[in-house]
Amino acid sequence: MEELRKFSIKYGLLILLCMMLLIFSIIEPMFMSTLNMMIILQSVSIVAILALGITATLAINGFDLSVGSTAAFSMMASSYVMVVLDFGAGIAILVAISIGIIVGFINAFLIIKMKIPDLLTTLGMMFLLLGLQLIPTQGRSISTGMSLSDGSNATGVFSEVFLFLGRARIFNIIPIPVIIMLFLAVITYLFLERTRYGRVMYAIGSNEKAARLAGAKVEYYKYSAYILSGIFASISGILLAARIGRGDVSSGSSLLMDGVAGALIGYAVLGAARPNAQGAAIGALFVGVLLNGLTMINTPYYTQDFIKGLVLVVALMFTFGLSRKHK
Repeated sequence: MEELRKFSIKYGLLILLCMMLLIFSIIEPMFMSTLNMMIILQSVSIVAILALGITATLAINGFDLSVGSTAAFSMMASSYVMVVLDFGAGIAILVAISIGIIVGFINAFLIIKMKIPDLLTTLGMMFLLLGLQLIPTQGRSISTGMSLSDGSNATGVFSEVFLFLGRARIFNIIPIPVIIMLFLAVITYLFLERTRYGRVMYAIGSNEKAARLAGAKVEYYKYSAYILSGIFASISGILLAARIGRGDVSSGSSLLMDGVAGALIGYAVLGAARPNAQGAAIGALFVGVLLNGLTMINTPYYTQDFIKGLVLVVALMFTFGLSRKHK
């Protein structure tokens, strides 16, 4: 019985993922096609990068609710720079990344210096960015040739180099965003699991007071975590803009929940029971497979959030419920 419990904690989520793949492919054979698998990975890549950023803040026992709005704001900003201001892809990417750094810094400053709880700080930032992204275009999406407030039309276009990031495929199969996501996942894994910097972040998350007494520069690490989260959110926004080829005011609406779900489901991967990069990536894949499968078998859209939430609760019950019962 004890062996079964340990097995369930360590491999339960992966088994559930395999079961989903099997069930969806039986109901809809096209689900397992190469084309659909690449569609899943491409959509998952953006959410997974968000989840990796959230994981960095979870490692220090923080949380960032502003990642979705930071991604959406970065998407709109990069689109505005190219379409309205008529600058190139390099400037657009630089502006978007700068936004992530600034948002992360402000979040950390308010949390550390102003002593505002992280949930309240990042919730406020989320609403601020969601509103701010609408102001330059009076709430309209940004697209080539759009009408501006002065009656003229935007003359800029999305750079081919920029669109390459979201639409190109390696060997005409693997989307570039997937390559970027895998690269960032590996880097984040090595950073958190294999460096002293990452181990200190985990130590702060486990016991901040003890880490401070041991000489860790707690504030410095917290700033780093939130800035890293902001940068990853901006990268997600850049890839989203490059994929759809416009600054869509509604495209970032579900990014936060999917990113949070991926990061939290990651706790259940291989029984880690803590934030981890590989778990966040697999958690995002789990969410992507679930949503894609539900869509392909024509599940009503209004039930999908409920099912996603139910699966998240069950996954975390396996991780925390069984492990605490053992203790």
